[in-house]
Order: sequence, then structure tokens, then C-alpha cells
Amino acid sequence: EGQAVRKISEKPVFGLFIVELGSRRVVHVAATRNPSQDWTAQQIRNATMDGDGPKFLLRDNDDKFGAAFDRAAQGVGARVIRIEVGAPNMNAVCERTLGRARRECLDHCIVPNDQHLGRLLAEYARYFNEARPHQGLGQQVPDRPDAGGAKGGRVVAIPVLGGLHHDYRRA
Repeated sequence: EGQAVRKISEKPVFGLFIVELGSRRVVHVAATRNPSQDWTAQQIRNATMDGDGPKFLLRDNDDKFGAAFDRAAQGVGARVIRIEVGAPNMNAVCERTLGRARRECLDHCIVPNDQHLGRLLAEYARYFNEARPHQGLGQQVPDRPDAGGAKGGRVVAIPVLGGLHHDYRRA
């Protein structure tokens, strides 16, 4: 799912998130000024370089997710499912992920260029996967499902996104 971000007095920059539905894990994130079918198709290939492609891939009906994107998805073994027009609940996990990224990260940052957006989104994705609790996962995080194990010891705060968020862990 893509999301436009306004830069300082220029064209918007687009961020793309690929999210695994079951675990809520952000698998891949990328940014560009010119999202095209070829670019989104390349992102599918980049996200599945280890050969572990998804069984299904949900996508909306935007032009940047067209025939080239579908061919790339099918090339990694994924069956493409197009979301019905006007039915955002069909892709609710990704819609929530995009909203969180905007509210928890991008609304607090000035984005001078697409490289900076890519770095911000990558750091946010790491935080999202490794430190941010998810209510739908029983307050666990996608990459540390057993994070509640240690009960004693000192807690340290690790700044994320320049201190915008913190990752709290036992020392």
C-alpha cells in the first residue's frame, strides 16, 4: 500500500509498505518520487530476494499497481487479490500500518528528499517490528513474540527516530 508525503515545496514523495498480515510484520519499505508499475514490481522482487514469497498479495486499484506489478507478484509465487473499490476494510492491517506511520513518524518530521524518507521509513519499520507493541498480537511485537519473558533487572530506554520514540528493554 502506498502513501504520499509532501516535501518542502516539491512534488510528493511516496512510501510503500509491504506488510505480512498474520504477524503484522513490515516486510519491506521503500520511497520514491515517481511510483510506477515498474518501480512497485521491483519492490516485490526486492522484498522476496530470499525466495520466500507470500502465498497471497493484496493490492489496491491504483495505476502504480498494474500489470507489471501483478506479473512480478505471480513470478514470486503470489496470487494477487485486488481490493474492491471503496472497501478499505479488505486491507485493514495495511491501512492501519500506513496511518500509524504517518501519525507516529511522518507528522513529526520534515522530509527534505526521498532518500531521507526511505531512511525514516526503514527506521520506523524496525521500531514497528522490534519494539512497538500491537494490540492485535496481545501487546507483543512482531519480531519478539516472547518479549515479556524477563521480569527483573534495570530497564533502559533506547531512542528511536531521534528520540521521537523509545524502545524499552531490560539491561
